[in-house]
Amino acid sequence: MATPVTAVMIGAGQRGYEAYGPYALAHPDELRFVAAAESHPVRRERFAAAHAIPSEYQFDTWETLLARPQLADAALVCTLDRMHTGPALAALEAGYDVLLEKPMATTLEDCVRLVQTAERTGRLLQICHVLRYAPFFSTLHDILDSGRLGEIITVEHRENVSYWHMAHSYVRGNWRNSRLESPMILAKCCHDLDILFWNLGATRRLSSFGSLQHFRPERAPEGAPERCLDGCPAADVCPWYAPRLYMDLTPLLRVARRSPDWAQRAGAALLAEHPRLAAAARGWFPPLDVALDYRGWPLSVISEDPSSEARLEALRSGPYGRCVYHCDNDVVDHQIVNLELQSGGSAALVMHGHSHREGRTMRYDGTRATLRGCAYTYEQRIEIHDHLTGKVDVITPGAGRRNASGHGGGDAGIMQAFVRAVRDRGQALTSARESLESHLMAFAAEQARCAGQVIDMHAYRRQAEGK
Repeated sequence: MATPVTAVMIGAGQRGYEAYGPYALAHPDELRFVAAAESHPVRRERFAAAHAIPSEYQFDTWETLLARPQLADAALVCTLDRMHTGPALAALEAGYDVLLEKPMATTLEDCVRLVQTAERTGRLLQICHVLRYAPFFSTLHDILDSGRLGEIITVEHRENVSYWHMAHSYVRGNWRNSRLESPMILAKCCHDLDILFWNLGATRRLSSFGSLQHFRPERAPEGAPERCLDGCPAADVCPWYAPRLYMDLTPLLRVARRSPDWAQRAGAALLAEHPRLAAAARGWFPPLDVALDYRGWPLSVISEDPSSEARLEALRSGPYGRCVYHCDNDVVDHQIVNLELQSGGSAALVMHGHSHREGRTMRYDGTRATLRGCAYTYEQRIEIHDHLTGKVDVITPGAGRRNASGHGGGDAGIMQAFVRAVRDRGQALTSARESLESHLMAFAAEQARCAGQVIDMHAYRRQAEGK
């Protein structure tokens, strides 16, 4: 049996605890967490308990953890975006290989510093661009790489953020304000820009348009209070009414009703349409018990205590109970990035927060075929329309896979790849230098949007690295 890679967790919140921590529990022969740094005591103790970390290796700050002689092979940095740079730089300097949650940092200068530090110290710095490791996007990449579409002429890639996810993360939540965290094009779409770079190569020029159009005070219904529970007159007709999301779980039940598991579909339908009957029947129908006891994202974000009483109190006093028209948000709710590729082709990235369904859709038009794809939670489909024969091939990546990790299997995929790279000192699928490109594109897009510019990416890259 191989000796597992040892790691420390810096930031044991939603991504650290729910997305990456479970890999070590499922694969104890590959990865073992030996220490954790987390300022929130409940989250720190929860992670430590799950991974049997002794009290002397539980730290309330990353500084105290990294002040110790090196404790492990690797460090995972899963703090909030604005807190990435300090622990990641210190861990690299201390000799750790680092897996860093995306985005790398909230400023271009810090992104460049991270890459340069990794290259100078000779340590592995891998960014959590997890989509590269999901079956859908690896299949898409292989198709494009095969030349089956011919020369790629134009691409449309859409990041369709659901209306309720937009409200949760980018109006009420941690990424609502670009002065506090990353601009939305970086926080949400560095994944998408990385996929476009991976598939299409470098960008020559880009421009961008977008704004915060809807979630503004002047768009509030007449008489709407500061908080949803303060007697909102529009509660019955507002799609973003907080109790409907966090208490009734209405959007989550709609997602579950698309599940390939008939029991999950039936349980979600019964819970959505007949909640009292569902509560009474939970003892003899396990999917109802699971649904009624759900405590994952986004509920895990609003309260450490998943009980209905705690959630209700969080809506009375916390940020997630605020009216979407009365928040301190300033990030866009729609943005388009236009790319002129070095290859001569063109691409458009469309991001918006008003979709009925969460997922990515795309179209690649080549000289020999057109590809259309959709990547939703319970539907992943690629169609290839051949120009010569008229034949349509349909591919369903990951069909039949159940219990896939987050991001369509990408969370587990990147953990597996990172462990192998640390253990074997091999090349990761994406280097820190390659990951920097998507961040450069995001920062350039935000500059282009705000200043009304067309950005020359060659000059932008050179300026970013001081060349």
